[in-house]
Amino acid sequence: MQGTVDGFSYGVVTPVIAYLMACLGGALGLRCTTRSVRNGRSLKPGWLALGATSIGSGIWTMHFIAMMGFTVAEAPISYDRPTTFASLGVAVVMTGIGIFIVGYRGATAMALVTGGTITGLGIASMHYLGMAGMQLQGRLEYDTLTVALSVVIAVVAATSALWAAVSIHGFLPSLGASLVMGLAVSGMHYTGMAAVDVHLHGTVPPGAVGDSPATLIAPMLVGPAVFLVLAGVIVMFDPLLVMGEPDRQQPESGRKATGRRARAGVAAQRQQPAYGEPANWAAPSRSGRRASHRSRNR
Repeated sequence: MQGTVDGFSYGVVTPVIAYLMACLGGALGLRCTTRSVRNGRSLKPGWLALGATSIGSGIWTMHFIAMMGFTVAEAPISYDRPTTFASLGVAVVMTGIGIFIVGYRGATAMALVTGGTITGLGIASMHYLGMAGMQLQGRLEYDTLTVALSVVIAVVAATSALWAAVSIHGFLPSLGASLVMGLAVSGMHYTGMAAVDVHLHGTVPPGAVGDSPATLIAPMLVGPAVFLVLAGVIVMFDPLLVMGEPDRQQPESGRKATGRRARAGVAAQRQQPAYGEPANWAAPSRSGRRASHRSRNR
């Protein structure tokens, strides 16, 4: 029997909140990655790990908030807890691999393609593993072309986000990049949901196994959301992430040029004649020095 699927049972509430969570995780992850690339060194692994966990938690939270609005009219839905939280681990680990590649290799084409592909596949794997944890009296079937399109969207979104993290500096440009990333990730989610068909086996027995969405909402919102808030506090208290790199941290070439100008100014001051002395006293010409020497010899 074909199930009646509704992906927006709460209207626009779940899509909007899910989008905001994806933007929050993306913004924190991009800013942490930018911090590690620009001024990391000893703290680079920590910033990259924080960025990967922020992006993974934001995407995972976005997915399950959006899934709160997914219902099948003929059957209740429950979730298998180990599979559900395993999808969070997949999101964080695979996002971390992609971010560490770009964080240490820079914005090279090979690093961006490799890191973006791994991160995008991690996003897609998180989505479909989370769907595999959904339990109902039936089975899920997917349209192959639509699934492939969702994976392509995830890879393109991840590659663009990694490029923005290492190439775009400044708070407002990074904020815009995180909004685009949130839109792309949400688009990937709902594209993947459009590929789903539910085929029911019959009537649902009483006492279905697994956790209900109402039971999952507590760890889903409290755990990752608290982490995202803490990550946001860390970002807010780092002025380099909010205001950008200060001007006093000049590049090496700028410091050399400044030093040369300072030495030239000191030399010019030394060549200025003292009060009452002729203008050529400080720096007599070579011919003047020879004439003075001949006059003394005479």
